[in-house]
Amino acid sequence: MSEAIKKATRDGYGAALVELGREHEDIVVLDADLAASTKTGMFQKAFPDRHFDCGIAEENMIAAAAGMAAMGLVPFASSFAMFAAGRAYEQARNSVGYPQLNVKIGATHGGISVGEDGASHQCCEDFALMRSIPGMVVLCPADEVEARKAVKAAYAHKGPVYLRFGRLAVPVFHDEDYDFQIGKGEQLTDGCDVAVVATGLMVNEALMAAERLRAQGIGARVINICTIKPLDEEIILKAARECGKIITCEEHSVIGGLGEAVCSLLSEACPTPVRRIGVNDVFGYSGPAWDLLREFGLCADHIVQVAASF
Repeated sequence: MSEAIKKATRDGYGAALVELGREHEDIVVLDADLAASTKTGMFQKAFPDRHFDCGIAEENMIAAAAGMAAMGLVPFASSFAMFAAGRAYEQARNSVGYPQLNVKIGATHGGISVGEDGASHQCCEDFALMRSIPGMVVLCPADEVEARKAVKAAYAHKGPVYLRFGRLAVPVFHDEDYDFQIGKGEQLTDGCDVAVVATGLMVNEALMAAERLRAQGIGARVINICTIKPLDEEIILKAARECGKIITCEEHSVIGGLGEAVCSLLSEACPTPVRRIGVNDVFGYSGPAWDLLREFGLCADHIVQVAASF
């Protein structure tokens, strides 16, 4: 296991773009006047001729990325999740998804942990929006190592990909030899009393919760789901059959995200009791990121509470 250093997954995004840029001349990066925040500024510094600042015009940025992909380039179009998935949804659907163009959408600052920027920027609907586009792969890495590997896997994948990255620095728990594959989940702990299926920064919270539950005599199987679409059905069905109870954890609305994807699978293939931890059909508000996560129940303490009372 890696040392308990902390990095934001958006840092992994920027670093991976630079690494890809050195290896592949067809990669181009577009940004919507947020290069310092999305970390595409790292690519801009290394490859200024392949970085395009589209200004505060996200719809145009996605349309331009679609045109570049049609020419054989591999564009990564970047902005905050609220704008990349929300404001530019029509272009993501019609200009990228419908023709199945090879565009990668890098969305940073997803979820409640945007913090002080408040509800207008705290996008908790992006998984639902992007999952609804046919053929769109949806990724949400749990730490900086997985973020870098997810970006490289997205480049290798032929077709549209949506990648969600966080603003907060979170513990890095993956080693550099971690074998990331699109569509594959990852079992992180053993346990047969309850399975905790988590994505993004909630994976680390689930790991902390599992330690506390173990002290209470409850075995929690933590499963990291970076690929929200296509879902790793095999690992989830196995957990459902062996544990009998599932808790899903995501920094996203309980509507349309990982929880609903898991529930849809289990209701048809293996009916299993499920508790969903996420944002409960409300908007966020301004405040310190970690305080907001606790306020909305997106923390290890709440996972422990739900598991112990399940």
